[in-house]
Amino acid sequence: MCKNPLAHSPKRQIPPQTYFEHISNVREQAVKNAQNATAFYKGDAAGFTKHVEAAAIYHDLGKLDEANQKILREESRNRLPIDHEDAGVAALDSLGWQEAAILAYSHHDGLFSREKELGKQGRPFRQLKSIAGSTNIVADHVDHEIKLYEALHETSDCPIVPTVKATELHHCGFSRRIALSCLVDADHGDTARHYGNEVKRPNIAPRWEDRLASLKRYVYGLPTDGESDRERGRNHLRRLMFDACLNAPVQPAIQTCDAPVGSGKTTAVMANLLRVAVNRRPLLRHIIVVLPYTNIISQSVEIYRKALILEGERPEEVVAEHHHRADFSSMEIRQLATLWNAPIIVTTAVQFFETLASHSTASLRKLHELPGSAVFIDEMHASIPSHLWPQVWRWLDTWTNKWGGYLVAASGSLPRFWELEEFKSVICADGVLNENVPDLVRDDSLRLKLRQAEQRRINYRRRPEENIALSCQDVVEFVQNEPGPRLLVVNTIQTAAVIAQAMRKASYNVLHLSTALAPVHRELIVNRVKQRLRDKIENWTLVATSCVEAGMNFSFRTGFRERASTASLIQIGGRVSRSDEFEDAEVWDILLLDDQFSNNPSLSIARRALGYFSINELNTFQPHELATMAMRREWTAGSEEKAKQIISYEERMEYPSVSQMCRVIDAETKTVLIDKSLADALRRGEKISQLEMMQYSVQIWANKIKKLSLEPLITNGRPSDVSLYEWTYDYDPDFLGYMKGVLLLEEFISAGGTIV
Repeated sequence: MCKNPLAHSPKRQIPPQTYFEHISNVREQAVKNAQNATAFYKGDAAGFTKHVEAAAIYHDLGKLDEANQKILREESRNRLPIDHEDAGVAALDSLGWQEAAILAYSHHDGLFSREKELGKQGRPFRQLKSIAGSTNIVADHVDHEIKLYEALHETSDCPIVPTVKATELHHCGFSRRIALSCLVDADHGDTARHYGNEVKRPNIAPRWEDRLASLKRYVYGLPTDGESDRERGRNHLRRLMFDACLNAPVQPAIQTCDAPVGSGKTTAVMANLLRVAVNRRPLLRHIIVVLPYTNIISQSVEIYRKALILEGERPEEVVAEHHHRADFSSMEIRQLATLWNAPIIVTTAVQFFETLASHSTASLRKLHELPGSAVFIDEMHASIPSHLWPQVWRWLDTWTNKWGGYLVAASGSLPRFWELEEFKSVICADGVLNENVPDLVRDDSLRLKLRQAEQRRINYRRRPEENIALSCQDVVEFVQNEPGPRLLVVNTIQTAAVIAQAMRKASYNVLHLSTALAPVHRELIVNRVKQRLRDKIENWTLVATSCVEAGMNFSFRTGFRERASTASLIQIGGRVSRSDEFEDAEVWDILLLDDQFSNNPSLSIARRALGYFSINELNTFQPHELATMAMRREWTAGSEEKAKQIISYEERMEYPSVSQMCRVIDAETKTVLIDKSLADALRRGEKISQLEMMQYSVQIWANKIKKLSLEPLITNGRPSDVSLYEWTYDYDPDFLGYMKGVLLLEEFISAGGTIV
């Protein structure tokens, strides 16, 4: 029997970690995570915490098998021969800690499929595969050795799971995900810190009252010199909007803000959230701002850092920016995972909503920070596809009612789907969800003034031959013939790159903005756009993807939108004559078709719904009315069945299926570093910061990575890992980003070349 068992093997010049040290650290942090979360829980907080603690104590019990210890004593990347989760499951189950056993089972490979577990010959949550090089199965081997593991665990001075039968927990899927998050964060964090990859993050005091005072000073102190009468009028409305949200009631726990584009929602809703944070007891833990596109994160972060940072603070520690999902379980890069531990987090809809739905440990690691937090979902109309809202709404209801959450959902074209009978029959199947969701602005006269200001700005248009799609050459000529500055938004990265390249080859003045550019380079392009608009340069075009259609403080003379959703068309109106500075400003709804373009099939239902609206309806109805009507049409065109399937999977505990169906972006993406020096540093085992990794990386479709034959930069061989890749083709930081390499490669292949 080994007298000093290990939990982690030596690596490079780092010594191994003892089993006692790891178990003690994980138990302490997991309990702390659970206690912090359950401070807001309207349930059995003590029972919840005890199950998390029990899982933490026995989660690595199987590592005590001598065959596993032999591997751990070596500096080896070989997988352990005995699946170490199984011993914890067996020990906890025999003691009556069934929920803890599920957590131990899930702490590496994620939450389970109930149907699959019930099919395991009466032995759910056990490992029934054969041990490598043997006919014995893991579960039988573990059952034979379990007493030895428990004795070695005890002689290692590790805490023991009580033999008294635990309180039985009846977890919904949302609460089970939080429990697993408490365990996984403790486990991943301790491992990353042991290997020197992750440093303990500073505990920043929220100081909500001070930040609210700072925000007021910022908003009330904005300069007004040189404003035109029209600008002065709109800024007066913005000030009224800020005061209305600041003084709005803080109940119920789910509210909306449907003020139109340019009304100052970024700061107004934050004022409301800070007021909630100041008055809640216990104090709110975090404020999370959820944005639909990575492109608008930097702009919002810039405003929040100016308005909310207090003297002596480091801005990046108070207002964290997460440009895209970076959920890594590989030991080598766990330190690069995005975590929700700053007072204020600005993140993407993809990261937020896919975390709610996830079954994987890497994604769930941050979820335990959500209880007792406030969330601002900005541009809600563009956050997720309509068929995801019924199940998401149920999770948000559980979070606000059971876990102390507070939510404001905002958009200038807010679809109030929870009021539609078609949705209520699915969302409220058990009759428990509250459809009373008021708006922060309760003053009807102010709401009317805001809407009247919005109606004056733009006019929606279609070509006379509206059903004839434009080729690349056609759209270049059509756009160029309209007055500038011009904004063209299309549905895919490839279409944007092809059109932008065609415009530049034709010697037209053009900029390109899409997620083909890393965040650090997108920010440079955004600054160029703002400078051109400030300088009132007219004859030029910005070709972009949907990443600019919401939240960007741009104001163009003419807008063009490849047909997508109704809400997307409305939102482009928010980037045209934003302050009502252009007479007869127009937004064109157009169709595109060219062999060089790529299609986004996920928009097919939304495109049809928009096509049913006449131009007169688009110019007559209020934005929220159009968005709600469009969502009803999408619902009856195929979304309802998908929504029902997701809810069914969740209720049947088919967590991997829920995770798969709840992808905000239907296809899988991977993180790709575009900076060679950072990639080389990672290969050498050096530390790079999470911010550096996010600023100098892009998200690329997994199937495109396979087509391009990109090799993983780091992976530990587990199929569940999200690997990190390096971009090895041409990259253009000033114009096309990684699409420069893709288009050159396609030209090469078209000419008869092959990728070796």
